[in-house]
Amino acid sequence: MELIPRLVLHTIDGFVFGWVYALIAFGLSLIFGLLLIINVAHGTLYMLGAIFGWFFAHGAYGGYWTALILAPLVVGLLASGVELTILRPIENEPVMTILSTFGLLLIFEHAVLGWVGGSALHLSEGVTGHVSLLGFQYPIYRLFIAGVAMAVALGLWAFLHKTKYGIWVRAVRQNRELSLADGIPARRVNTLAFGLGGMLAGLSGVLSGPIVAITYQMGLNVLIVAFIVVIVGGLGDLRGAVVAALILGIAESLATLFASPTMAKVIALLLVTSFLFFRPEGLFARRR
Repeated sequence: MELIPRLVLHTIDGFVFGWVYALIAFGLSLIFGLLLIINVAHGTLYMLGAIFGWFFAHGAYGGYWTALILAPLVVGLLASGVELTILRPIENEPVMTILSTFGLLLIFEHAVLGWVGGSALHLSEGVTGHVSLLGFQYPIYRLFIAGVAMAVALGLWAFLHKTKYGIWVRAVRQNRELSLADGIPARRVNTLAFGLGGMLAGLSGVLSGPIVAITYQMGLNVLIVAFIVVIVGGLGDLRGAVVAALILGIAESLATLFASPTMAKVIALLLVTSFLFFRPEGLFARRR
């Protein structure tokens, strides 16, 4: 394969995986930015989205499209339940929340291990076929992933800026005490944000299920990536998260042209984190 077509195809692949990273980071940004909870189990919610997607798609429940709808909803409801029952009583104790979410990570992983075993699973694609790019066949499903992720990003922006609950989320994040004084139900907003964050992580798991190996430990691979994307992009800044995720995804994909997959990820992470030297408050944050 000639160099230019390879560069283009790897760039497109990086663009697709960048949007997967962005979806995961959106959910983490909502949780971390609003509740100030370092959710160590967030990658596990991504894993559960893929596992539930596999379950709904390959059981007698309607196939991939049913999985794409139901799996994120189940993960979102599970995340809301976690916030209500486990994290709410200790929301003002950072060390306890880290330990609790780490414990949840272990519980969810071992529950899935006992349920489906340790072998890699595969989720069938919902969109089949290929499109011709520079004389090569590229899977339409990967373009579908990017399209869905972009649509979700636009929907999330509209929710946060155009709806009552979205404005409440932004208000609580900016000033919790003043929001409470204005009558905003902050605890209900917390539950909503945690559930929405879990739903986004679950959706990214379902979308990436057909192009990655589904295992009970797959969430560990994306957790650090998601935190780096959120920090580099700027806490609560969706635009920054998208740009950081796309840079990371494309850099990682291009680096595989001359390095092993593990080394390519290291190179990409070093590149993205280097932005913190120049923009420590986020890519688009205003300088103080």
